[in-house]
Amino acid sequence: MTATPSVLDADMASRLVAIALSHVAREHPNVVASPKHLHPIFYGSYDWHSCVHSYWLLATLYRLFPHLKECDVIRALFDDALTPHKAKGERLYLEPATERGFERPYGWAWFLMLQAELMRHAGPQAQGWGPALEPLVKMFVKRFNDYLPKAIYPIRAGTHGNTAFALALVLEYAQSAKDEELVALVRAKARAWYGTDRDCQAWEPSGEDFLSPALVEAECMRRVLAPRAFKTWFARFLPGLAHKKPSALFEPVRVSDRSDGRIVHLDGLNLSRAWCWRSLAATLSTGDAVHKIAVRTAERHLEASLPHLTGDYMGEHWLASFALLALRVA
Repeated sequence: MTATPSVLDADMASRLVAIALSHVAREHPNVVASPKHLHPIFYGSYDWHSCVHSYWLLATLYRLFPHLKECDVIRALFDDALTPHKAKGERLYLEPATERGFERPYGWAWFLMLQAELMRHAGPQAQGWGPALEPLVKMFVKRFNDYLPKAIYPIRAGTHGNTAFALALVLEYAQSAKDEELVALVRAKARAWYGTDRDCQAWEPSGEDFLSPALVEAECMRRVLAPRAFKTWFARFLPGLAHKKPSALFEPVRVSDRSDGRIVHLDGLNLSRAWCWRSLAATLSTGDAVHKIAVRTAERHLEASLPHLTGDYMGEHWLASFALLALRVA
């Protein structure tokens, strides 16, 4: 019996929205000060970056499924949170030079990804959300413009520091915003960091990965390079894919304890691998030997972790966003 492919439909959208709404405005205890005092907008979801990409999830599904029963709740949340006054409060914390490394590069990239989504919204209710965040957008764009030229080496970790993941998200923002300077910088840096990579061995996963260093690099270069150039680069980077090598990339990882905040990262690895495999498959022709393998491998990874988005707060506060990354790929 053939399994039903995982799809982003209204039922799945409603499920993901409910998960995000359960924590995006729920403060996590902080011994220094109330999170809401420090971050008037992004104070929930355990940590700042998770709150940011949960807002991205809500914004995306609000646009894609305008008739969801939760849309009124999302609109009220955004009307209250995404205001110039609250954005100014966020900037008061983020702007000092002592905070210039805060959330670099993962949170910076997710914030710009959120803005890219808000820019797609139309209608009188949504028109003020993106503009309210523009002062923060300008700050993070400047930080990327300052940081990338002096970042000599990439970060190939499977966690927050991964630079390929950040560049992939930043490029989506830069293209949406028609920021040609940032587009050029991202493309140049990706080529400098990854353009000559060959025969990736994919020594993964590590025990706390939520990103595949190999696949997320390929996804970054898929976005950066023209189709023909990417095809050449991809064949050199992972030359054994038609024979399912490196084998680690094709096997969903096992998660032994979903109440452990770091071990549950591995559910995120399954979901982000599915995102990469689906995106890569969409680039490949259906006659390519790797295309069918990529589609099947993506589905296996989704099947392994999509049922586990809820059940413990350690995964609940962030996994739904990674599910949406994969599911929104047509």
